[in-house]
Amino acid sequence: MSKLVLIRHGESQWNLENRFTGWVDVDITAKGEAEAKAAGEKLKGIKFHVAFSSVLKRANHTLEIVLQTLGQTDVPIHKHQALNERHYGALQGLNKAETAQKYGEEQVKIWRRSYDVPPPKDKTDLNPEGISESLKDTAARTLPYFNEMILPEVHNGKNVLVVAHGNSLRSIVMSLDNLTRDEVLELNIPTGSPIIYEYLGEKILTKTMP
Repeated sequence: MSKLVLIRHGESQWNLENRFTGWVDVDITAKGEAEAKAAGEKLKGIKFHVAFSSVLKRANHTLEIVLQTLGQTDVPIHKHQALNERHYGALQGLNKAETAQKYGEEQVKIWRRSYDVPPPKDKTDLNPEGISESLKDTAARTLPYFNEMILPEVHNGKNVLVVAHGNSLRSIVMSLDNLTRDEVLELNIPTGSPIIYEYLGEKILTKTMP
């Protein structure tokens, strides 16, 4: 049997400030560091063979703390942009409450939680290229990498740790749990809380959230 463990990074500075972060490279807070350490404590007893992360420091720092807590700093690590958070377009850097006042709570919920509606693509200082991604767009880059590079390791009997972001992980969980577009609307992955899938070959036996 093998295990696939998914962890959303610990609380970031912009989580604390209630701002849309996306690809802006902010680090985790002291609380985020504590969440990462607590996640590592929950995973003691699992020997990881390989780890994956995005290229953003909040995920990298969380992974570093988890592996230090486990005493497994020699685990090979692969970092890839495919696991990055979704790009929040013109919303990046904006306070979520102020954005809801400006555009309406229902519109902001659609941008945040819908499957295929991206945020505004206006060019800003934090988004000079005018990029914007829906969850569907995020899944289109995350899932091919997950299916080609990560799942085969699990299917081959290795214990795999993935530390990424709320929406890249939502797309992975949507695929693994066969969630509908409506069901994924309500899916929230908390910071620093491991999700453990236990596999026998290519079959998922259990899913736990210790």
